[in-house]
Amino acid sequence: MPLRVAIQMDPIEKLDIIGDTSFALGLEAQARGHHLWYYTPDQLSYEEGQISAYGQALTLFDNSDEFFETGALEKRQLLDMDVILMRQDPPFDMAYITATHLLEMLPAKTLVVNNPAEVRNAPEKLLVTRFADLMPPTVISRDSNVIRAFRTKYKDIIIKPLYGNGGAGVFRLQPDDQNLNALLEMFFSQNREPIMAQAFLPEVRKGDKRIILVDGQPAGAINRIPQDGEARSNLHVGGTACHVELSERDYHICERIGPELRQRGLLFVGIDVIGNYLTEINVTSPTGIREIHRFTGINCATQLWEVVEENLADHYKNDLVKPDRQNNN
Repeated sequence: MPLRVAIQMDPIEKLDIIGDTSFALGLEAQARGHHLWYYTPDQLSYEEGQISAYGQALTLFDNSDEFFETGALEKRQLLDMDVILMRQDPPFDMAYITATHLLEMLPAKTLVVNNPAEVRNAPEKLLVTRFADLMPPTVISRDSNVIRAFRTKYKDIIIKPLYGNGGAGVFRLQPDDQNLNALLEMFFSQNREPIMAQAFLPEVRKGDKRIILVDGQPAGAINRIPQDGEARSNLHVGGTACHVELSERDYHICERIGPELRQRGLLFVGIDVIGNYLTEINVTSPTGIREIHRFTGINCATQLWEVVEENLADHYKNDLVKPDRQNNN
């Protein structure tokens, strides 16, 4: 049965489709016969008890020169959608949090991926702290004395903003680096949030694994190797993607966190693993599936849509939704 799929994302014309996961998810949905509609978060509104957006019908093409076509701008009630993919990139700021509140108001018959309430409750650098034994040594604090003491103990550390993404604002401080105080002043002058500090993991030179989990199960993985002289492995900042096999430790990490993800309705998640350590659980707009498909042939988008379709079929079977498909567009 064709589904009505809305994608809430950043402006589509800015995508680099070679590595864009939102594009891959939309392309797979389209290939399965589903109808795509697209809007940006600033077009989302609450109006007298209804959640609506101004958006456009969307057709995708796997062609870098001309990869999308949109229809006329129109207003739709989002409760008429079967599925909404919440795919805008962080920062995870109040605008992002407001969007989760609005999407949470939709009835159960509209499946939001990921569950907006749990996206709000599980920021990537905070959800991971529920599994402290899987993490490298970590502190989250705004107290400069606490951070300095942590640095004194572990010597070589990474500090990063709590709600950033794509490697932005991530710094490595080696034992002889004298910039800690200046960096703390910079961070704390810009906002009121704590920062995260972690012991530097030398294993990052061998790569930072991005593992995609679909409904709590490992679906595929890619390794990201940092450039020489760079502590960050994110593809956005020049990391190189390469093939990787999951280790016994990787499977153990997935088994530990999988039940928590399923319980929260976090169907599509990307985790970061360096050596034996889990460093982040990404639930906002996880990336990496185009690279995984390219290097391994595994299509994580197919796996996600199979889970989505199964979940909606269960709704129909249990009479929670009575579908009307006379007008699929």
